[in-house]
Amino acid sequence: MKLNRKIYETTLDGAPLSLEFSELGGQANGAVIARWGDSAVLAAVVMGQKDTTGDYFPLTVDYEERFYAAGKILGSRFVRREGKASDDAILSARLVDRTIRPLFDPRLRREVQMTITVLEYDGNHNPDVCALIAASAALGTSDIPWAGPVAGVETRTSSATAFFAGTKNHVNMIEFEGIETSTEDAEKIFSDSYAKIRELVAFQEKIIAKRGKPKAAVALTTPSPELANAVHAFLEPKVADAAKNKTLDELKRVTFETFTADEVPVKGSENEVEYLFETYVDEFVHREAIEHGRRVDGRALDEVRPLYAEVGTLRKTHGSAIFVRGQTQVLAVTTLGSPADEQLVETMEYSGTKRFMLHYNFPSFSTGEAKRSRGPGRREIGHGNLAWKALTNLIPPKEEFPYAIRVVAETLSSNGSSSMATTCASCLSLMDAGVPIKKLVAGIAIGLMSNDETGKYKILTDIQGPEDHYGDMDFKVAGTKDGVTAIQMDVKIGGINATMFSEALAAARAAHKTILSVMEKTLPAPRPEVSQFAPVILSMPIASEKIGLLIGPGGKTINGIIAACGGSVAIDIDESPVAEKTSKVFISGTDHAMVKKAFGIVEGIVKDYEVGQIVEGPVIKILEFGAIVDLGGGRDGMIHVSELKEGFVKQVEDVVHVGDHVRAVVVRAEDGRIALSLKRLKD
Repeated sequence: MKLNRKIYETTLDGAPLSLEFSELGGQANGAVIARWGDSAVLAAVVMGQKDTTGDYFPLTVDYEERFYAAGKILGSRFVRREGKASDDAILSARLVDRTIRPLFDPRLRREVQMTITVLEYDGNHNPDVCALIAASAALGTSDIPWAGPVAGVETRTSSATAFFAGTKNHVNMIEFEGIETSTEDAEKIFSDSYAKIRELVAFQEKIIAKRGKPKAAVALTTPSPELANAVHAFLEPKVADAAKNKTLDELKRVTFETFTADEVPVKGSENEVEYLFETYVDEFVHREAIEHGRRVDGRALDEVRPLYAEVGTLRKTHGSAIFVRGQTQVLAVTTLGSPADEQLVETMEYSGTKRFMLHYNFPSFSTGEAKRSRGPGRREIGHGNLAWKALTNLIPPKEEFPYAIRVVAETLSSNGSSSMATTCASCLSLMDAGVPIKKLVAGIAIGLMSNDETGKYKILTDIQGPEDHYGDMDFKVAGTKDGVTAIQMDVKIGGINATMFSEALAAARAAHKTILSVMEKTLPAPRPEVSQFAPVILSMPIASEKIGLLIGPGGKTINGIIAACGGSVAIDIDESPVAEKTSKVFISGTDHAMVKKAFGIVEGIVKDYEVGQIVEGPVIKILEFGAIVDLGGGRDGMIHVSELKEGFVKQVEDVVHVGDHVRAVVVRAEDGRIALSLKRLKD
């Protein structure tokens, strides 16, 4: 059997990019292998045969990391296969999902599953780029109704790492991590990325024109004119008050009861009534904003809801803060740990440790719902990662602040952008813990109401409730007073243009000033010291060649130091060089006295002795040819009998005895052996 491969090629950022169509994955509705450089990804998409019940489009995107792609065998000693998706894989799946989802008709009720499998990773070319273009090509050439194609590109500059995605007409998804990136630089990245996106979309359009299958005829909810008129007449006098008084859910329930009951004159199915209700409220919210400049809660278009912040909420944690914006409330708690508490990260793309961690929780009570807790899902991981991006480049380096840092954000109430409230609360919590974070970081969500027919639109600051649900854009921006640290954008429409991007950034920067002023009044600078409940950490450089000496055979020396300090200290060796052939030792614990004791012992072990240096210590052993002096830290030196005093010495004990405390001068220090002299000591 021949695979009938057909390969289409172009270039991206100077590297070859190709799409391969073949018999592989032939039972899927669409399957494509994308290669960029030597990274390769298979995307296969399947659509179910029957409509599902429910009020949403059932799209699933799975991103499958394969360790073989990077030439790795990972896992535990007993399980050497991939387990549940890593956070990185979930974030990659969300990136694809957020780009392709807006281009499906929301009335579609067929299950669509996109499975992306990473086949090769060369360490240089981001598989996410391959994943998105492969997913787009698979959908575009399949019979699944979809309004693509799309493409995405990664951009790295000195002040930002960004991923922009979109269609030939708009950008519809953004992931952006900045080092206080200026507005001008962010706008340039937008325009440069969009130009590349258009080229990749044009490349796909030619392929789809040749290989694309006719789109399947799928039934979509299409209510009768009679039902549409009846529902609209019912909602018209009620929707404004319901939106203002936050009772849209109740109005929706009444609408369902009114038009799905058996005895009503004009009856519709649940899907039809759902569609008509959502469409009418959507049009109302858009019309109010675009035509009348009114928001459903009465605020001005650029108005931020009431703000409140406090620090030191919890007494025994290392740092804590609460940030409130309207009905959105987040409690953030910071914990400081030793370097041993850094998170070990083993993924297809990266092996190492993570020193700064930020975890986001979203319990059901925060939205007034009663649901079973199932642990962090894709949304929680995505929101936590966004707040992490917003803060990570402001965290001081390990050389300045050696702690492992974990922040946990608890969403206590949510009505609009808890991820940006998490950014604010986490920043204050870090400062309350004494983390010398360089600047205050604020976050805000910017919305959009647009009309495709007229081209009119309005930018909304600090979206909540109906504006979030019915609005066209969720544009989250975090930053300091000097620049942007993170952007994440999702849309429900085709996307945005460069002008909208610039206006949204400007609105966010204006809102940041308001929020930063509240945060600064709450806590203007980090605490000068860490909490009394946090561990103390002392550090010292160590010659790389002495690491084995400190550890000792089978860990005997290092474990002996810990035991000598009551087991209350931790000793960590960071072998990443701080200078040529020099590493670092960290001694930590909550008992400050024991940390100092351990530090002294370690210092004695790793200390370099130089000829001419004066030392002192007790004589611990007499030999026939000399005396051994304890120099501390498990180190000792020998005074040869000829170095005890001027002239002939018959017996060592004629000069020194065990227990004598002596001062001596170092006359030789080689290969860890130290020779001392009493007679050469100059007073």
